[in-house]
Amino acid sequence: MSEDTIFGKIARGEMDANIVYEDDMCLAFRDLYPAAPMHILVIPRKPIPRLCDAQEEDKALLGHLMLAANKVAEQEGLGDKFRLVVNNGADAGQSVFHLHLHVIGGRSLKWPPG
Repeated sequence: MSEDTIFGKIARGEMDANIVYEDDMCLAFRDLYPAAPMHILVIPRKPIPRLCDAQEEDKALLGHLMLAANKVAEQEGLGDKFRLVVNNGADAGQSVFHLHLHVIGGRSLKWPPG
């Protein structure tokens, strides 16, 4: 269950992280293994393992995560030059099963990503 992941522990305040933003629904912190000069993870406080596990009742939370990611990008000086990534499942590259959004920027990003 996602409560037992490292992100669940960070969300509950049981583990330290370099937090750059938080509110009552989510928090954002610097990725320990950045893929770009700026790489921040935005996670919901509610434990949702993968995006495909979100329910209709999570609609407002999912929108909130997107808006929080935008705030973080602005706060960190990325403005409108960033990529937002959600990996869904192990085959898509998800390694921690607590829903999280990657805010990536600070360099030119190529397409397709991988």
